[in-house]
Amino acid sequence: MNNKFAKRTQNLKPSEVREILKVTERPEVISFAGGLPAPELFPIEEIKKACIEVLNDKGQSALQYSTTEGYVPLREAICGRMKNLGIEASIDNVIVTTGSQQALDLSGKLFIDEGDTIICESPTYLAAINAFKAYMPKFQEVAMDEEGMIMEELEKTLIDNPNAKFIYTIPDFQNPTGRTMSLSRRKKLVELANQYNIVIIEDNPYGEVRFAGEKLPPVKHFDTEGRVIYLSTFSKIFAPGLRLGWICADKEFIDKYVPFKQNIDLHSDIFAQMITAKYMELFDIEAHIEKIREVYRHRRELMIKCIKEEFPENIKYTLPDGGLFIWVQLPDNVDASELFVKALENNVVFVSGQSFFPNGNYKNAFRLNYSNMPDERIVEGIKRLAEVIKEYKN
Repeated sequence: MNNKFAKRTQNLKPSEVREILKVTERPEVISFAGGLPAPELFPIEEIKKACIEVLNDKGQSALQYSTTEGYVPLREAICGRMKNLGIEASIDNVIVTTGSQQALDLSGKLFIDEGDTIICESPTYLAAINAFKAYMPKFQEVAMDEEGMIMEELEKTLIDNPNAKFIYTIPDFQNPTGRTMSLSRRKKLVELANQYNIVIIEDNPYGEVRFAGEKLPPVKHFDTEGRVIYLSTFSKIFAPGLRLGWICADKEFIDKYVPFKQNIDLHSDIFAQMITAKYMELFDIEAHIEKIREVYRHRRELMIKCIKEEFPENIKYTLPDGGLFIWVQLPDNVDASELFVKALENNVVFVSGQSFFPNGNYKNAFRLNYSNMPDERIVEGIKRLAEVIKEYKN
């Protein structure tokens, strides 16, 4: 049969991380691949209580259709969280999404026509690459260093691409590198966006999981012209299975997002929204986030200690102050994709670095996740991985 699929299907492929996660269902596999939160930290008993209260008080509403923008008490709670970060917003500036992944897809729908240029960090989040690729843009990658996107390189890219649609950035504990954009560069990013009249999409799923270093305000805090669109999620601070994220932006943008979301799912799961709002009413989510920080701080420190002890000395790696990931840079002659195959044979997995470069031009790096594995599996997994690296070199 001659199926007449849209051209965009040629650019779509399964997420490498999702495919790897199928493998990691085998109990013998130690996975440093997916950005999975620690499941033992999920507040199950508290969520049970919130569920019961929602069903007792508003059961009919919880199981009925709802508004596209989202449940008002949850949007109000999100605005409160935004204020704590230095972002002034009302519920008119917030739309609840089905995870931040939907926010990325909606942003692609809103801004990208085939052949448009978008600007991103190099490397960048692979699921954002996949979401944007569906709309067939051209990617312009901007190099990073330990302070994040290099502003001189960004300005050159803006000059060379005057019609670029937006700049996509993850300023806090960037996925995949774990790097954090410095304060001066956050300010400069907004200055350049104003100067060159371009939108910034600030993706911040990890910002509240800071366990070291100085807390920095979001890029949107410095937004003087309403051109920064801020994305975040409850997945890393509450429960990813509820699939709740949000977009915080100027009302002009929100009004454009709404009809696109209506065409996709009408609204995000209203029961999940009401449960989350009720949890935040009944319990101290800040205390819960602090528990997450403490566990991730310990696991990052343990993984770094194991890397120092086990990996060859010429292996470089980042030292994140928060988030979920460490970025490992290998010698130029090592292909991380080949290394992955060998690692899988030893029942340990990671994500190869090439997936995080939209133009696919970098092979000798990989991403490690430290949030999901308990201590003994971190220790054993890094030992196995070190053995694979040493064998590959020989």
